[in-house]
Amino acid sequence: MDNTVEFLRQVDIFSLLSSSEIHNILNSLHFTEIEKGETIFKEGDEGKMLFIVKSGKISISIRLSDGKEREITEFSSGDFFGEMSIFENAPRSATCHTKEKSSLLSLHESDFFKLIKDHSYIAIKIMYRMLTITSQRLRDTSEFLSDMVVWGEKATKRAVTDELTGVYNRRFLDGALENYFVASKNKSKPLSLIMVDLDYFREINEKYGNKTGDHVILAVVDVFKKYLRKHDIIARYGGDEFTVLLPDTDIDDVRGLAENICKEVRVLDLLMGSECPINKVTISQGIASFPEHADNIKTLLEKADQALYRAKKEGRNRVNIAD
Repeated sequence: MDNTVEFLRQVDIFSLLSSSEIHNILNSLHFTEIEKGETIFKEGDEGKMLFIVKSGKISISIRLSDGKEREITEFSSGDFFGEMSIFENAPRSATCHTKEKSSLLSLHESDFFKLIKDHSYIAIKIMYRMLTITSQRLRDTSEFLSDMVVWGEKATKRAVTDELTGVYNRRFLDGALENYFVASKNKSKPLSLIMVDLDYFREINEKYGNKTGDHVILAVVDVFKKYLRKHDIIARYGGDEFTVLLPDTDIDDVRGLAENICKEVRVLDLLMGSECPINKVTISQGIASFPEHADNIKTLLEKADQALYRAKKEGRNRVNIAD
């Protein structure tokens, strides 16, 4: 049991749960081992089970119009799949089989709804993380990667992502920040936040046009995506303003990452060759970290914003750390 509890601490959909809350769901989870090449379920099968991969590799594939199957994703330790067949009471939208000998934890539909009834606060945290992770999958690919994507690809993207860039929007960030902060505090882990402004963006729009301005924003977002990890969050906070959340990241690590991003943005050649005084793209960044600079969300945001203000006041095109 101790081994299972320790594993569940590392699983994304349980990352907001305390140790006592994890123990509350243990009896609802069922363990099974499956040999390589075995089919877990087929497209069109009745769906009554959510699965979590403890070890091994799981392939998810769909049937194309010509009758052939195409693998659309692979799941490994810590990943979950099969969730929306439970919520929607819908048949499986893909076929799932093991690529190697695998061990799975499963949660039956009846146990999940019992969890909602008996421990609603736990169920809400789990479902929130499911939405977050599914949104990350949507951000990275347009393929149907899980039952949840089939359930609400367009609706989910509109609700939590920015239309131009595809990164998260402010609405999502406000909720995610609170949950990430609570998780960091409960686990005594650092949480770093970067506030980002594109320098002279209003002038770029005026001199080069909105289309070029959009290209600049997309290029800067691509640089951030190159450096950010799977669990990091970047959200468009305003027109040319972005906020980045980096869980389990201390101030030294986030400083180096931000400096590298600043350097790479600096060499983008979108405005090169112009006679306009603004002929290169740069960004200013302000960084604050929990617990080093703040012990609550409001102060964390204020410290990062103040650091960003100083970066812009001191000449832009730089990274500034909170006092």
